[in-house]
Amino acid sequence: MGVIKQGILGGISGKVGTVVGGTWKGIDYLRARPQKVANPNSEKQQNQRTKFSTVLGFLKPFTGFVAVGFKSLSVGQTGFNAAMSYNVKNAVTGIFPNFVMDFPSTLLSSGKATGAMNPSVASAAPGTIQFGWADNSGIGNAKTDDVAVLATFFEGSSEAVYQFTNIQRNALVAELIVPDVYSGQVAQCWLCFQTADGKDISNSLYIGTVNLA
Repeated sequence: MGVIKQGILGGISGKVGTVVGGTWKGIDYLRARPQKVANPNSEKQQNQRTKFSTVLGFLKPFTGFVAVGFKSLSVGQTGFNAAMSYNVKNAVTGIFPNFVMDFPSTLLSSGKATGAMNPSVASAAPGTIQFGWADNSGIGNAKTDDVAVLATFFEGSSEAVYQFTNIQRNALVAELIVPDVYSGQVAQCWLCFQTADGKDISNSLYIGTVNLA
């Protein structure tokens, strides 16, 4: 904003070309006129807003998870915003306005720790989901005391159940307890590992779906 000292022409008031003049507390000033958006409801903008809404509906139940999972990418923004940005760009499929999440392309965490190898998921008893994996300790920076993080999403209700466990990588299996209300539903499942000191995490790995007992 440029301030105009009183001269022979006095202060400027109103619009002059690309600027607007006025007075504030006795000080004359100039400021740039705000630029108008040619079409604030263009097809491109509608596409982006709908993609954003689709991802928001998916990530909102994972707010606590992605705050930790995307901490390494949260410079200048929150972990949640970093997760939104990644998934809007990489994990939405379909044609406007019928966008849906492409679950195999999603990330709930992003880090430098080594992820899971040969993960599996099953549900043999009501209210439980069993996650399994191979012990890849010593490969990359994977350590035996890295701990498992388990996550599920129920698309029909847009709800999630996840847990940061103390179950180590060399345990090969972990169980996630889910409320009985989800019995008979289909769960989308992810697995990642966090270092024992909590300073790093692996990229989440989408395992697939499981029908809950």
